[in-house]
Formats: sequence, structure tokens, C-alpha cells
Amino acid sequence: MIRFYVEDTVFSFRDRMLTRRWLKAVAESENRRIGQINVIFCSDAYLLDINRKYLGHDYYTDIITFDYCEKDILSGDLFISIDTVSDNAGFYSADFETELNRVIVHGVLHLIGYDDHSDAEQKQMRSMEDYYLECRLHTT
Repeated sequence: MIRFYVEDTVFSFRDRMLTRRWLKAVAESENRRIGQINVIFCSDAYLLDINRKYLGHDYYTDIITFDYCEKDILSGDLFISIDTVSDNAGFYSADFETELNRVIVHGVLHLIGYDDHSDAEQKQMRSMEDYYLECRLHTT
């Protein structure tokens, strides 16, 4: 089950059903199943606090993914800063919805096992994001 929450920001997420179907299709195409994924939309300040408290990092980011997966079952918490997603959309000349979907699938790709530490991993991650964003357009 995929659930959506809002913490410390004003935000209304549309397309919950489409997003659930899309992420289920992403998981299935990677030979995984959806367990419990919580997508928590929050503010920069909220995510910065999590970054400091749990990861020891003192910087803003668009997403922090906590992985609770077991075997092929995807479970985790995706904390997403609406503020940073909005800023990044402007920076990359993307619309907000596309950037938000990119960040959501980025978190799911981390749960699947993709990383983005090296240049090669970042390139592969971006390629997978692009692929699954295109797939989203065909999800009904």
C-alpha cells in the first residue's frame, strides 16, 4: 500500500490513484512488489531537521529515503521537500508535477536498490527516472 501524508507545509497532492498504479508498475517491472510505502510531503525545514537528526548531514535536499525493504517487498518512507522540488523545477526548467514525479520515482528506485553516489550511478539513476517518467504517461 502506498500512502501520502503532508507535514509542516500546505500541499494538496492530486493523482494519488494514478501514482499508486504507476509505482506498482515500476515495482513489477523490477521484479518487486509494493509493501508499505509512505510518501511524506514536507517543508525544507522539516526535511533539514530529519537530515541533521538521522543522517548527520547539514544541508537541504529534495528527498530522504528510509529503506525498510525485505527481500522483493518494497517498503519505506520517502520524505520529500515540496520547497526544494519547486526550486529544482525552476532550476531545471521543468514543470512542478514532472519534477515531483521524478523525485518520487527516485525514492522508489532507491528502495529497489539503485544508488547515485558515483557519476556512473547518477547517470543510470537519471536514465531510470526518465524511463519511468515516460512510462507514467502511459499508465491508466
